[in-house]
Amino acid sequence: MNARTLKAIGAALLLTSISSGAIAQSDYPNRAITLIVSFAPGGLSDVPARLLAAEMQGKIGQNIIVENKPGASGTIGGAFFARSAPDGYTLLASATAETQNLHYLSVPYKATEFSHIGKIANGPSLVLITNASSPHKTVKDLISYAKANPGKVSFSTSGPATSPAIAVAQLNKLADTDIVSVAYRGTGPAATAVLTGEVQAAWVFYTSAKPLVDDGKARVLAVASAKRLPELPDTPTMDEVGYPGFDHTAFIGLSAPANTPPAIIEKLNRALNETVNTPEFRKKLEPLGMRPPPAPNSPQEYTEFMSAEIARQGELAAIVKASAR
Repeated sequence: MNARTLKAIGAALLLTSISSGAIAQSDYPNRAITLIVSFAPGGLSDVPARLLAAEMQGKIGQNIIVENKPGASGTIGGAFFARSAPDGYTLLASATAETQNLHYLSVPYKATEFSHIGKIANGPSLVLITNASSPHKTVKDLISYAKANPGKVSFSTSGPATSPAIAVAQLNKLADTDIVSVAYRGTGPAATAVLTGEVQAAWVFYTSAKPLVDDGKARVLAVASAKRLPELPDTPTMDEVGYPGFDHTAFIGLSAPANTPPAIIEKLNRALNETVNTPEFRKKLEPLGMRPPPAPNSPQEYTEFMSAEIARQGELAAIVKASAR
């Protein structure tokens, strides 16, 4: 077989490969899609992910199966996802953990390299709660007491390097206080510790605080968001009470493994936006303290958001590590 013949065969194989790839992308999806959630069922990432899967599968034309892979602060699920084929059949409910973990843990992947599709929702935000019977009725009251009693005021958190623990470290730096961070196994136990009097206060996500506030068991002193929450219109932001840049608002988005073809990302983004922009989806998010993302919610926009958020979380991590010395 001469060189000319070999070259012709090679060119034919290349054309066949390109053609097959193009057909596979145009035919996408032709089987069920798996959506990885890196945390346990019922959590902040899991609930909106399941809402999305149930609504979006009708628009994409295939079942979307939610698979929980919890553990190691979300890195087990993240690592499994990152090793998946970039064919659009394994997706990730990417969230705050993807922007925080790399600053505290040895993470075997880079979220900046994922092929991001778009946001599912913004929120909920952290809120600062005390026991309803606490004498501290404002942030000023609580901070004044903490300053007068250094090391004797404690806040419960959902564990080291989580948003509540980071918020405690940031508050200590901004307010020049020595509030002790006490780790519990999740937001629920952390909130309960406030009710039992084990701690004076806690940063918890609005979703966990709402039933306690509704039952008259807890009081919200402030919200850790850029703007006041529609659900708590009379509760000030931390910026309003004198602590600027205090924003701990969760989010959840949709991502594909690195190098997923743009045509697949575009198709998924279109189905995502068709889902989250319906009044029905918004109504299901609101009880969770979440809101659909504003338009255009493009892959580029979500990619830029993730990069900026990773950088911001890096700055907060420096505060946390400095306070631990």
